[in-house]
Amino acid sequence: MKSINLSPYFNALLLVTVFLLGIWVQSSGFVEQFVYYWDEILYLSGHHIKLTLISGSIAILIGVPVGIILSRPSCRKAADVVMQIFNIGTTVPTLAVLALSMSFLGIGDKPAIFALAFASVLPILRNTYTGLLSVPAHLKEAATGIGLTPIQQLVKVELPNAMYVIMAGIRTAFAINIGTVPLAFQIGGTGLGELIFAGIDLYDTPMMLAGAIPTAVLALIMDMVLGVVTFLIVSKGVNPNRK
Repeated sequence: MKSINLSPYFNALLLVTVFLLGIWVQSSGFVEQFVYYWDEILYLSGHHIKLTLISGSIAILIGVPVGIILSRPSCRKAADVVMQIFNIGTTVPTLAVLALSMSFLGIGDKPAIFALAFASVLPILRNTYTGLLSVPAHLKEAATGIGLTPIQQLVKVELPNAMYVIMAGIRTAFAINIGTVPLAFQIGGTGLGELIFAGIDLYDTPMMLAGAIPTAVLALIMDMVLGVVTFLIVSKGVNPNRK
């Protein structure tokens, strides 16, 4: 039976939807109201990115080394227990983590950075651990056979082969991080959450979207940047995007 190609119909429907949405946006005056918050968007976006980069870097500095340690043969028995502890920790809602961090770090950016790093560390840790375990055994045996020490084997064989999986975890963590930063406003942190929650409180939709839309755009830009970094640092032989 001959299948029907729905792609042209879907594209046409998408174009009509975008066209009608553009008419509505223009006629409703949304663009003018959105531009009214432009200076605040730029200022708060800078703080939003700062919180993301600091907390994301902390998560990398914790997640990658712990993942490497847990993947070593001497730590395999403890790895499942440690991974379960991190899994359970991530089931705690981020808002609850923010509230707990506020109780001993006060209000402002510091507790926000702590909570964001806590929320971001598991994808990095899990992918580092899984990526290193998935390195083919014959590569490790070959590395041992040519006399590489365990450290040399890790640096020259295991990490390059696991780098694509590790970067996938980092991309996931940063996507979670950017989407969670607005909650930092609840404990005095800066970021685009200031516009989002103020807009909700004032029933001001343009103000709320002035925070939400740039947050989504920042997430897309960050993922694109990390995608380019992944493309550049992951070796051609283990990078499916370069084959």
